[in-house]
Amino acid sequence: MEEGESRNQLGKLTESICQVMPNELRKLIEKIGLGDDEITCVVADVNMGWALEVAAELGIRTAAFWPGSALLLLLTFSLQKLMDDGVIDENGTPIDKDKMIQLSPTTPGMHPTNFVWACLGDLYTQKVIFDYMRRNNKAAKEADWLICNSTHDFEPGAFSLAPEILPVGPVSAGNGQLRLVSIPDGMEEGEDRTQLGKLTEAFCQVMPRELKDFIVKVNTSEEDKITCVLADLNMEWAVDVAAELGIRRVTVWPASMFQLVVFLCIPKMINDGLIDENGFLVDKDKMFQVSPTTPAIDPKHFAWLTFGDSAAQTMFNLIKAYNKAVDTADWVLCNSSLELEPQAFTLVPKVEELLGDDNFKTRSFQVKEMLATSVSEGGSSTKTLKNFTEWLKS
Repeated sequence: MEEGESRNQLGKLTESICQVMPNELRKLIEKIGLGDDEITCVVADVNMGWALEVAAELGIRTAAFWPGSALLLLLTFSLQKLMDDGVIDENGTPIDKDKMIQLSPTTPGMHPTNFVWACLGDLYTQKVIFDYMRRNNKAAKEADWLICNSTHDFEPGAFSLAPEILPVGPVSAGNGQLRLVSIPDGMEEGEDRTQLGKLTEAFCQVMPRELKDFIVKVNTSEEDKITCVLADLNMEWAVDVAAELGIRRVTVWPASMFQLVVFLCIPKMINDGLIDENGFLVDKDKMFQVSPTTPAIDPKHFAWLTFGDSAAQTMFNLIKAYNKAVDTADWVLCNSSLELEPQAFTLVPKVEELLGDDNFKTRSFQVKEMLATSVSEGGSSTKTLKNFTEWLKS
């Protein structure tokens, strides 16, 4: 690209790479070949199919590496089938946006609107990336080796549909460290942060703008983009920011499901005359019941009323906003289980019993054990990696 052109324009950047990089790589390989060293194999990311094409033209062995899951690679290999089946059009645009699809009965369901090329914001970029992926598919399928950062035990359905994909995962490219970012809380130096009402108001005034600016800065200047926001429901403003920026959003409720249900009933409490628009009690002697199957609650014990008049309205407004966050979020997770609170989960079916589900914990440990087995001596990924290494040396 020319000096001054924005490399954040993914469509234009991709076109430039395809026009310039193949010839530059070819000249580099030929230049190296004039000396004592010789390039005998090219290992390239599947997303750099042009590098595999250049190597094949020069008679050099090739290996394509896919750093993600086998299912995602299988999805890219299925682009033509998706078009033939009427799932997407020739530009990759989903035709029936509400219909879930499965590549086979043994693979998970997928929502077409979440296809990576369909989430890029504009048709020009989508078309460029979609065509680029189709080109990469051909190069990857023609490579001598096609290896993937996954394991047979983890994705048996995907590997059975595409036996040419060989597992070598899990392979980690990072050190696992978190990047901690400090965002101003809106309070001035010297102000008392124990005043919960004032601190909450400052949060809601300042933090959304700061978070939005931070996400925009990262997504326009760094290679690693923020594609999903995971936030505590008490930070519902973060869900609003993610929705505004078109980023996927997951919100977590760290307490009991029944407590969340009570908070989500605030509009009903106002309509029934139990509380006013500011959250204060209208009828102090009336008990509140979410449904006939749930216990009655003394309204005087509503969470926001325990903070005192100075902070009660601020906390009430924060809690009332939970409704919007739950409606807006793609996923709502709760630290509880269906066995403990069956009635509560029935009342708000969108909330998933994930974090407190013993079955989920058990599955997590099982997955961890499967991954460890695959990379241990004699494991499927270790065997593939050894064979691949021997092939490279031959």
